[in-house]
Amino acid sequence: MPHLPTFSMIDAAPTPVGLFSHAAEADGWVFLTGQMPTHPDDDAPLPEGVAAQTRRVMDNLILVLSGLGLTLDNVVSVRIFLIEFKRDYDAMNAVYRSYFVPKPLPARTCIGVTGLARDALVEIDFVAKRP
Repeated sequence: MPHLPTFSMIDAAPTPVGLFSHAAEADGWVFLTGQMPTHPDDDAPLPEGVAAQTRRVMDNLILVLSGLGLTLDNVVSVRIFLIEFKRDYDAMNAVYRSYFVPKPLPARTCIGVTGLARDALVEIDFVAKRP
């Protein structure tokens, strides 16, 4: 019988920029809310450039995964949102790929959008599966 979903806030992760939980889980599927390139310790300015912002976003997602007892090995699907798709796609990909070497890459969608919270250049969310 399916269990009711659980919703998690992770103390080590950044304060949400909106009204949401860091993650929701149902039947072993874990949906991580899109992370912004905000620093978990303070409200410092966003890092400069898409490479630095992608690194911060991925590190924030790892904080959420870790808080749930998961790792990048549990990630099955990724969605990436870019403000400047043509300009930033290659630089974002270089940073993104470095997090999965030598692991297989999860399924992924990458979308160009017209705006993100905090004027970020990139936002990324994950779907993970418990073993």
